[in-house]
Amino acid sequence: MSQFHYSYWLAPLLIALILVAVSLLIRARFLQAIYGEKFPETPRERLFWAATGFFVAVAVVRILTFLIHNEIGPFHDIQMRGRHIHHLVWGILLLLVTGYGWMLRAGTGDAGSRTWVGRVMSMAYGVGAALTLDEFALWLNLRDVYWEREGRASLEALSLFAAALAIAALGGAFFRSAARKLIKGKHD
Repeated sequence: MSQFHYSYWLAPLLIALILVAVSLLIRARFLQAIYGEKFPETPRERLFWAATGFFVAVAVVRILTFLIHNEIGPFHDIQMRGRHIHHLVWGILLLLVTGYGWMLRAGTGDAGSRTWVGRVMSMAYGVGAALTLDEFALWLNLRDVYWEREGRASLEALSLFAAALAIAALGGAFFRSAARKLIKGKHD
């Protein structure tokens, strides 16, 4: 039981808390009109939430893996029966669950589909993609090269996918409008 500490629940908890905070911020009355204007259709909104989940997960996981690698704080790799469980395993599981949910048409915007389910599924997809692509070099080398030269392939895969999400989802329109509104101080 001593192995069951921070490392098991910290990353999922941090990712979930940040995503809940972003979701609550966007629900603020002064951002609702901008949100509705910039994401009028379901696919673009799902891309936005997938990108948000992706970027949050990359930031949290990269920080935690840096801390683990440099033995800063009480964090360590997740081990089960002496085997290191890489975070790409959790990413693959999230991608499988999300894909299965979408096959069942959960949160797709169809009649009878709940909007919040689509947002959660999209965030889960983004988090799963981040966890999986963050260890892309492991796919190619079939060994742990995270902190070696070959580990750069993971950063390249993350960058390419991040660019694709950003181009498709953000385009900057929502954030530019939100920043203008925040700067002007109009929170009506």
